[in-house]
Amino acid sequence: MDLNINRLAQISYPVSDVDRAVAFFEGKLGLTLALRPHPGMALIDLGGTMLLMEKADDVSKASVLYLGCDDVGAATAELARRGVEIVSQPHRITEQPAYDLWMSFVHDPDGRLVALHMQAPKGWRPAP
Repeated sequence: MDLNINRLAQISYPVSDVDRAVAFFEGKLGLTLALRPHPGMALIDLGGTMLLMEKADDVSKASVLYLGCDDVGAATAELARRGVEIVSQPHRITEQPAYDLWMSFVHDPDGRLVALHMQAPKGWRPAP
């Protein structure tokens, strides 16, 4: 029997302050708040995968979020204009046969890394 498991539907992301996290993910990153069932929980829609943010005392065990974007250079520059702390400017992570993988890193409100991820055409460089 084929189970047909084929995508990540939801991931838990502990946060110290749900309102502050919503303000960051919705207000700064421009993502969509899908549901706010109660003050200690919010769900952000990441292109069909739900990011479940719940109030937690220990937020240190959260995974790095790798968020895909069309232009990591432009997105990083815009986040800087919005006051988001840029940890690492866009840089090529690896060269693949069909594309180059570029990333930049920012901090979320709890100080954890969030990556912007782009599969760039070969030879792509961010605009100055």
